[in-house]
Amino acid sequence: MGFLQNILGLGPKADYKDLMTKGALIVDVRSKGEFQGGHIRGSINIPLDQLRNELAKLPKKDRTIITCCASGMRSASAKTVLESNGYADVHNGGGWSSLQNKLKV
Repeated sequence: MGFLQNILGLGPKADYKDLMTKGALIVDVRSKGEFQGGHIRGSINIPLDQLRNELAKLPKKDRTIITCCASGMRSASAKTVLESNGYADVHNGGGWSSLQNKLKV
């Protein structure tokens, strides 16, 4: 169960605001249309179905990355994709609006 909780972003709570002050990048993996309808300022949009082909758009593999989407499911998949491609510090931020609220606290 712990593995499933970590995949879905329900594991140990990350301090997303602290991660951002330390230079984390938010990668929003929703579709371009969803992203245009609202997103976290400063985030970049790489739809999940394009992520494997767009890894070159991401910074060095040691930079902290926070993934987000609409509900947390696609961002969990994105976290797995990034980790399997050598990104060392990836956090599933879950739904973008919820993550945005966590960043304001």
